Amino acid sequence: MKPSRPNLSELARHLGVSIATVSNALSGKGRLSPELAARIRDAASSMGYVPSQAGRALRTGRSGVLGLVLPDIGNPLYPEIAQEIERVATNAGYGVLIANSRDEIAAQDKAIFQLIERGVDGIVIVPRRGTTVPETACPIAIIDTPKTPRNTVSADHFEGGRQVARHLAALGHGKILLVGDDPSSNVQNTRINGMRAELSDVETETVWIVEIEARHGKGCALGLADWRSRGFSAFACVSDPHALRALTELQSAGIAIPAEASITGFDNLQWSSFISPPLTTVKMNMPEIATLALDALVEAIQSREASDDTPSPPVTARKAAVPMELVIRRSSGPAPKEQPAAGLSQEETKHA
Repeated sequence: MKPSRPNLSELARHLGVSIATVSNALSGKGRLSPELAARIRDAASSMGYVPSQAGRALRTGRSGVLGLVLPDIGNPLYPEIAQEIERVATNAGYGVLIANSRDEIAAQDKAIFQLIERGVDGIVIVPRRGTTVPETACPIAIIDTPKTPRNTVSADHFEGGRQVARHLAALGHGKILLVGDDPSSNVQNTRINGMRAELSDVETETVWIVEIEARHGKGCALGLADWRSRGFSAFACVSDPHALRALTELQSAGIAIPAEASITGFDNLQWSSFISPPLTTVKMNMPEIATLALDALVEAIQSREASDDTPSPPVTARKAAVPMELVIRRSSGPAPKEQPAAGLSQEETKHA
């Protein structure tokens, strides 16, 4: 049977000192001689003493636990974000409780306040699109866009949009369709605005999937083959799942990728390099974003008194936006040479 670890009172009894003396030595508080403090720490280490989380919470008023609120755990992007947040939090000595708002505004607010009731020291949130995170006494780090109120840190979505637009323009695409999902999303709007800013000399149109589905039903065709027949040879999508949807629809219509149309996405999800053809996309630096968000959140936690019930000031990272990286794969290629219109010979096309 594995021997149990000693608690604080057993450690004090073994050393012949008070519990308060042991606690002060291990926490670095109190006026103890360096020799006595070193002897207590050495004994604690050799006996396998591990501080009680509950005891620490009683002494400090803090739990050592953070909350993480995500908008849709079914979206493959968010488990990747959760892994990075959990990794950085663990290295900082915190546990993490994860809540899923199921892409609902009421569920997002409920998740925040339930985490606060459970005694978390701070919260990291990726907000549902178009929502405002409530102000609370508990420090909250927000990962979205600079446009989002009280945002802590984000990827540079605007510059990411510019990068993919530059790539497509350099390939000679003169008509590019920008494919978004929901115009209420700050992230998606920022990415599309970045593309538009770079494509001022290129013809662009923008379609929003939720608006198409509102007219024709969930999961309907997006009509991309019709756009291709009108000369749009590149389809720049706001995320990898939407790029996969576009890729599937165009290939099903007999349009070769990238010979006849190029497709790009965002976020560099794990599967984006395994589809056929592999997807050109824009990658977020999630390790750096998670580190910046957690560093700022921990600093905010440590700078506040545990009993302070006033609204926490915004949690601000030392860098507001983290550069994105264009990852070029085989779903994007040179703009195709347009074919003659149906029923016309090449000679007739010249004079049409």
